[in-house]
Amino acid sequence: MRFTNVVSALGLALAIGMGIAGVSAYAQGKKESASGANDPQILQDLKEKLSSKRFGGVKPEVNRGVVTLTGSVDLYSAKSDADNRAHHVKNVLAVRNMIEVAGNSELTDVQLRDKLAEKLSYDRVGYGTTAFNSFTIGVQDGVVTLGGVAYGPMDRDSAVSLVSNYPGVKDVIDNIEVAPLSPNDDRIRMAVARAVYGFPSLNKYSIDPAKPIRIVVVNGNVTLAGVVDTQADKDTAGIRANGVPGVFKVTNDLQVAGAASPEQR
Repeated sequence: MRFTNVVSALGLALAIGMGIAGVSAYAQGKKESASGANDPQILQDLKEKLSSKRFGGVKPEVNRGVVTLTGSVDLYSAKSDADNRAHHVKNVLAVRNMIEVAGNSELTDVQLRDKLAEKLSYDRVGYGTTAFNSFTIGVQDGVVTLGGVAYGPMDRDSAVSLVSNYPGVKDVIDNIEVAPLSPNDDRIRMAVARAVYGFPSLNKYSIDPAKPIRIVVVNGNVTLAGVVDTQADKDTAGIRANGVPGVFKVTNDLQVAGAASPEQR
């Protein structure tokens, strides 16, 4: 028993010693970076990480451990990826991302928004969650702001990735909320979908997966979004959703064709 305790104590002391040594080495590395001693190695490592063709227009500089990225790329996703790679270079203290994204001068903000909305409408079709995502899109000077609610993290990430890789997008602000994981909400989603799409006059909205009535459920509260043909269709959808057991509240944000907000998809 004494021998075992001694071995355990030695092991603990060794682990603590290695931890302290690791922290000391880390601190030393940061100190050297702040003095500029690590700049040549950081620049070399950074150039290796940015050797891909998609970063061909990026110009990295290092000053006292601070990386500055300038130049241009074709897509916002490349700008974001360059920033992420720079942050993961050893001994980097900070990153200033000043990379410009080549814009598409042929597209106005309205045209870019409409094209993104169309692309998002078909995103993840076949996964069974399209009707449960409701995104908003705003574009100003090529900067895209995404909002709304996603069914899950994969739906949100897919939407952000799609927008980040679209030509003409200069920056992406992700304000999308992810609905909390809830078996009860999942039950309500399916029940509302059956109640709405199963009604004869509303069945037509299930034909095109890009233009369904969006059904957002958060903690038993249902929000209906999207565009319908008539006021009667809007009212009917609200009534059908309200009739589903377990639903606490229904907010009917459906737009009638001709009066719809161009940002709501």
